[in-house]
Amino acid sequence: MHPRLNIAALAPELYQAVRTLDGAVTKSGLDKRTLHLVKLRASQINGCAYCVDLHVKDALADGMDAQLLHLVAVWRESPFFDARDRAILEWTESVTLAAATGIPDAAFETVRAIFSEADIAKLTIAIGTINIWNRIAVSSRMQHPVGTEKNAVAP
Repeated sequence: MHPRLNIAALAPELYQAVRTLDGAVTKSGLDKRTLHLVKLRASQINGCAYCVDLHVKDALADGMDAQLLHLVAVWRESPFFDARDRAILEWTESVTLAAATGIPDAAFETVRAIFSEADIAKLTIAIGTINIWNRIAVSSRMQHPVGTEKNAVAP
């Protein structure tokens, strides 16, 4: 697969706006574990190899357990995720797959049992933000040059 477009170069103001939004999400008060779970699960669902690779490396660098990261794709069958993680992952899947799920009340009740409404709002924006990055990366076929850790325009 070869890159299609350099969206950062072709639409720099819009790309920077997404980077600014991403920075605001990082500073929103949501903890790193939550953000890593959101970014990894949404990227898996969206088939974004670039983002999965990037976010696994970031999570490992922040001290997350490698075994847990390997099991994010099958979180429902894994005992490694507590009720909080499960609420995060359920909400991430429901919002990422909104057209298919309709974001059911059951998913909302699960996340509402763990998080405040303000944190659900932040979590929802975090999910939306990684979905924007996934669409940018997948549509442009963004990829790391072989043998490097990060591309200069990485999300």
